[in-house]
Amino acid sequence: MLIDLHAHAPHPDYYNQHPHWGPFFEQHQDGDIKLRVGDWILGLGSPERKAAVRAGNGPKLETYLARWADPKTRLAGMDAAGQNAQVVSVPSHCYMYWAEPEFSVPFARKVNDTLANYCGQAPDRLMAWAHAPLNVPEEAAKEIRRACTHLGAKGLVAGGANFGGLEFDSPEMDPVWRALCDLDLPMFVHGYNQSVTWGKKANDDRYETTAIVGMNYDETRCFWYMVNGGVFDRFPDLKVYITHGGGYVPYQLGRMAQCNPNLDVSHNKKPVTEYLKNFYFDVELHELPMRQALIDILGADRILYGSNFGGSDAVRHDLTDGLRLSDDDLQKIRWKNACELLHLDPAKLGSPAPKQVATA
Repeated sequence: MLIDLHAHAPHPDYYNQHPHWGPFFEQHQDGDIKLRVGDWILGLGSPERKAAVRAGNGPKLETYLARWADPKTRLAGMDAAGQNAQVVSVPSHCYMYWAEPEFSVPFARKVNDTLANYCGQAPDRLMAWAHAPLNVPEEAAKEIRRACTHLGAKGLVAGGANFGGLEFDSPEMDPVWRALCDLDLPMFVHGYNQSVTWGKKANDDRYETTAIVGMNYDETRCFWYMVNGGVFDRFPDLKVYITHGGGYVPYQLGRMAQCNPNLDVSHNKKPVTEYLKNFYFDVELHELPMRQALIDILGADRILYGSNFGGSDAVRHDLTDGLRLSDDDLQKIRWKNACELLHLDPAKLGSPAPKQVATA
């Protein structure tokens, strides 16, 4: 069995929701399709699509968007990857923490209603992370409770830093942590392109640095702020899953543990490593030795399977191939940890369609 917890689900029903923030997919004069959020235009795209544009046969916008609305498209990709189930999330460019509450609050509801309907068409294989307007924590807590209790969401998806000026150690965020603890569900942390918040300078971010480098920094910052901020001392049952192999956390864990006692402003009551029981990390790393090191450092009990399915750096082979593990630890990473964390019954999950064997 294989459960992918890091899978993005763009859907046309929650695009074009605001005259400035959008988010918009737009066909440019050269035939390429670009994402725009406010003044920011995403500078990432698949080589295959760009090659098609150069050849003069790029995709049509309507076709490009329509395939996202049909879960059969995703299920076919899951079958090819041998995945039983996915927990999908809104792409990080849609978090809208930078927008005014009058938009970010109803937008979160729109996203969650859309994903609930989408996943409801294949409930044995598709589930969703809830989106919440973390720039308005009290409203975010209400939406988390609604989405998880009434729509079946499996926890919260969140960026790694900068929620309309708030951070994970801000006391204002406590209603969010209380809601997650009451529901006994985790937060899935996935950084976002901070350049989207830069206004007219949004496209000064050469080489998409705030995405390709910055997301990992923000995910590491999540760990550092929550530990130093004493969040887990107030909410000891809170569980946090950080994607992209945990940002830089597993590889700089010793440095952080050594430096924390020297800080004059930290609030944590225990050593840094004692908070690892509150965290999970996934294997979405592109090098086998790095995935092995992640497991060697943290242990299989803290590791989940996530591939960034549908993302620009998605890993399209089985991320557990080649790992030196017992079968029990292998199954923990592939599905057992996810079932325990999200309270899933494996007997109720579907199976990928068998691969077709060509006949002569």
